[in-house]
Amino acid sequence: MSARYPVRRPTEHAALRAVSRSERPLPSVPALMAALLDANQRRDREGVCLTAHRVVRAAAPEVGE
Repeated sequence: MSARYPVRRPTEHAALRAVSRSERPLPSVPALMAALLDANQRRDREGVCLTAHRVVRAAAPEVGE
């Protein structure tokens, strides 16, 4: 059965606006560096990339803005 009107879903803009309303604290730089080393030892390229970006954001918050 198809609905007469499609189900409304949030747009990307609305989702980003909702996320930006609450500030989420980043983990400490030593914890992120430990996660980076762990991802590197496991040869997890995506994990290395994600944790490296989070280290930069935690060390210099003005970079992400």
